[in-house]
Amino acid sequence: MRYWKQGHGLLCTLLASAMLAGCGGFNSYSSSSSSTRHGVIARDQDPTPQGREVVMYALGLLGTDYRFGGKNPEAGLDCSGMVSYIYGQATRLKVTGSAADIARKGRTVGDGGLRPGDLVFFNTMNRPHSHVGIYIGERRFVHAPSTNGQVRIDRLDSNYFAARYEEARTYFD
Repeated sequence: MRYWKQGHGLLCTLLASAMLAGCGGFNSYSSSSSSTRHGVIARDQDPTPQGREVVMYALGLLGTDYRFGGKNPEAGLDCSGMVSYIYGQATRLKVTGSAADIARKGRTVGDGGLRPGDLVFFNTMNRPHSHVGIYIGERRFVHAPSTNGQVRIDRLDSNYFAARYEEARTYFD
């Protein structure tokens, strides 16, 4: 199983590289306009170099098991542990604490400013900033949900997440 996950991570990394090379970026949207649906930002901005690295690491962790309080892929990851691990590995930025702690330290992203590598926050437990994911472009994000127990990609505009979306924050310039 461990070897499958390593191969799976390599495959995700190769796919992400191809995505970066093709069409010059992460998205097929114009970066000059924005619109919202249920408060979710619908247009992407071009990623920063740090954001690209974050997305690459995030895609490499798809399929990693969920574990409450988990902070590394070998033991399992929860949402904030996943963000801390990825940001530390990809950018050397120290991003720690709960999802709410991480939100307090980031800078708010306004409408139309969301870029791959930025963080998206949700109210999934009847409390603000109770869940966090990494935006990867085209209204998709990587996160470590306890439901179905593995790091996966979901859509910001899905009924579930659109209704619980709170805000996006960035740690990049």
